[in-house]
Amino acid sequence: MTNLNRTPSQRKIPGQLYLWLAVLIFGASSAVTRKLTELGAQHFMDGHNPISLCNVLFVGNLCALLVLLILYGRQWNRANLRQLSQRNWLNLTLVAILSGAIAPALFFQALALTQVNNVVLIGRLEPPFTLALSIWLLRERSNRWEVIGTTLALMGVLLTIFLQPSLQGMNFRIAGVGESLAVIGAISLAISTIISKKWLSEVPTAIYGIFRTALGTIVFFFAALVLYGSHHFVEIFSPFLWRWMLIYGVIIVVLGQSFWVRGLRASTVSTASLISSFTPIVGVFAAYWILDEAPTQAQYIGGSVILFGLFLSQMGSLQMAHRRNLPQVEPMEVENGIGFKGL
Repeated sequence: MTNLNRTPSQRKIPGQLYLWLAVLIFGASSAVTRKLTELGAQHFMDGHNPISLCNVLFVGNLCALLVLLILYGRQWNRANLRQLSQRNWLNLTLVAILSGAIAPALFFQALALTQVNNVVLIGRLEPPFTLALSIWLLRERSNRWEVIGTTLALMGVLLTIFLQPSLQGMNFRIAGVGESLAVIGAISLAISTIISKKWLSEVPTAIYGIFRTALGTIVFFFAALVLYGSHHFVEIFSPFLWRWMLIYGVIIVVLGQSFWVRGLRASTVSTASLISSFTPIVGVFAAYWILDEAPTQAQYIGGSVILFGLFLSQMGSLQMAHRRNLPQVEPMEVENGIGFKGL
């Protein structure tokens, strides 16, 4: 079934390249989101910010859904849909709610309550969660270098978090509301990854992307209505908002999601987890370049540890590929990807 959305030229592209492109997009997404909300604050309409975080998630997903329908709408047909079992639909629903609604909403709310770098770094707790679940539930094999590398990446995140108060005098509290929301969001993404890998490996990217985006948007909209009230969406028809969200939806949601799905289908969970550990490095540089948030000494130390962990992990991945006498870039028709994890 996956051959429906993979051409011969796409099969020649290394799966890890897709993952790295996705990480570049996801790493910059938090800074881009904050920048857009600041831009909206400079163009208030009737006393409201037209690019509020709720509007960014809701309208951005609508724009992404429109693009997905244009690109893949023909594959959303009765013949393809009939090939999916009830279990497929149940797991698609779970993944759509977890990665398409709950996790993005938690990360967006965290962005409103704490610094961008804090959200990016705490979000990197997801790869160790994912790797642990893949070994426990999926029985995936990882060599010691991959485990050591992932552990070092986790240590780098923790160092960045816990060294901040002593080095910079910052009022960072891991138990803060924003930080706690980011932790729950990371756990939600890890669970959705495992569900996708275990039960959605043969679902075409087109059906996966359209269904996940559509259901995630609907769930978020009604949840926001209940939690925040209808006034949070009073500016959703603003041309100013939609102009920016079309760009945001295509680049952040559609391209990022598509790259990640294709990359994870051609890689193992452990490889994807290790590559995604690079996200905080991208996030820190993006925050500096886009928001002028200079990295702290703690972030330099933690980032260096994360990079060293990535180096060891990649050495382990190359070692395993060599032992199997397989090229490291050869795609494997076994995996599916997770949802929007750009924060």
